[in-house]
Amino acid sequence: MCGRYVLTHEERALEAMLKVALSFYLKPRYNIAPTQPIPIARTDLDTKKREIAYAYWGLIPSWTKDPSIGTKMINARAETLREKPSFRGLYKLKRCLIPASGFYEWKQIVKGKKTPHYIKMLDDSLFAFAGLWDTYLDPGGAEVDTVTIITTKANEIVGELHERMPVIVPREKYNQWLDADNQTAKGLDSILAPYPADEMTYYPVSTEVNSAARDEPSFISPTSLFG
Repeated sequence: MCGRYVLTHEERALEAMLKVALSFYLKPRYNIAPTQPIPIARTDLDTKKREIAYAYWGLIPSWTKDPSIGTKMINARAETLREKPSFRGLYKLKRCLIPASGFYEWKQIVKGKKTPHYIKMLDDSLFAFAGLWDTYLDPGGAEVDTVTIITTKANEIVGELHERMPVIVPREKYNQWLDADNQTAKGLDSILAPYPADEMTYYPVSTEVNSAARDEPSFISPTSLFG
């Protein structure tokens, strides 16, 4: 699964990667957690233009009457996107990219204690998760965009920590993934494969990252497993 991630790259790096201008300031974030607003890149269904917008992490389907479901839908399994009612329509129409600098995963190294690890690209480059978004009308009638991160089987690197990992979309596939004219998700299943392990690395970090209420640059600094 993916339950925490990091976005510290500058705005110009996002704009260059996503080929779209940002209309808001993006501060570095070292401990992004579910229910928080996160930037996503998507194609406007009316104008067919690419945009970067904020969406709350934890999908609330437009048809639901229970918004609390969002806390249970921070991830969507790639293997069942075409089957589950919450995801199959969005997979066809409302795909997005979620820019990230890295993400966290926990593993039990010492009995009774799970250690967080920071996973990133070997070259420290910016990348993007595959996501699905939807718009929910809150009780006051306001539109609220929400999003889920798609997960797949872990590659060899992430698999040392967890059996699942977020889908990372190759840059050359961004246009295909965000193509609003592809309303059947034709040819997209292959994008949901695990990202090449030889381009990634990880290391242990402080357990201070366990608190979703905290957000510090030190969270992505390497630490000793036994220190």
